[in-house]
Amino acid sequence: MNISILGCGWLGLPLAKELITGGHIIKGSTTSNEKISALSSEGIIPYQIKLFEEGIQGDISSFLKDTEVLIIDIPPGLRKNPTENFIAKMGRLMEQIEVSPVQHLIFIGSTSVFEDREDMPLYTEDDEPNSTQTISKQLIAVEKLISSKNVKTSIVRFGGLFGPGRHPVNYLAGRKDIKDPGAPVNLIHQDNCIELIKAIVELGLVGVFHGIHPEHPLKAEYYRAIAALKNLALPEFNHSLPSKGKIIRSIRVKEEIGMEFRTSLL
Repeated sequence: MNISILGCGWLGLPLAKELITGGHIIKGSTTSNEKISALSSEGIIPYQIKLFEEGIQGDISSFLKDTEVLIIDIPPGLRKNPTENFIAKMGRLMEQIEVSPVQHLIFIGSTSVFEDREDMPLYTEDDEPNSTQTISKQLIAVEKLISSKNVKTSIVRFGGLFGPGRHPVNYLAGRKDIKDPGAPVNLIHQDNCIELIKAIVELGLVGVFHGIHPEHPLKAEYYRAIAALKNLALPEFNHSLPSKGKIIRSIRVKEEIGMEFRTSLL
């Protein structure tokens, strides 16, 4: 298939390489001119594309030309800049998709669309997003925007990502007074992310999918153990306040794809 990946970063690049080994033709985008040659060296047809609220910088028409499957894997950037209008950016992209040959749209989203609570609710793909956080509300609106278009759509909500060169413990190591020590963790390894997206592409699956490891150790216990394993400074947690959190289940991934998430959380 002709597949375009909008956002060849930490996840998008190894995903592109895996799809190429499966015989697919891959176009990939980056916002950095310096990364163009790196994409090309991996057999990816490179494009420099950047979304703005006012429009799109780069040759988006050529990027989408002949594309059967489009995978959108771009960080919203809302944590660094909460005033960003991610909805407007995605609206500009959807205008281009509607006049393109794209048959299957896959949006890489987040489980942050669900609310954390003291009773640690369990959410599956059948539950409606309910977070009232400003960032989450934008992600929820983007999911609705994408789903309203006349194109086959898959929304993949990942939990916390970890893998080569990336783990949440690196951010938490040595910090003090961290909240929610009793919250369950919801994580997924890069390898499992790639396996899941590849299956959705090749099986042509549509709808909502949760990508989460089935084990949910408690936040304080897990990150202190991982920090010790990696010889990092142990994080210190605040146990004086009630913890808020949630448990995310990947029901459809298990039933329709048969994924086992065998990669260890360690």
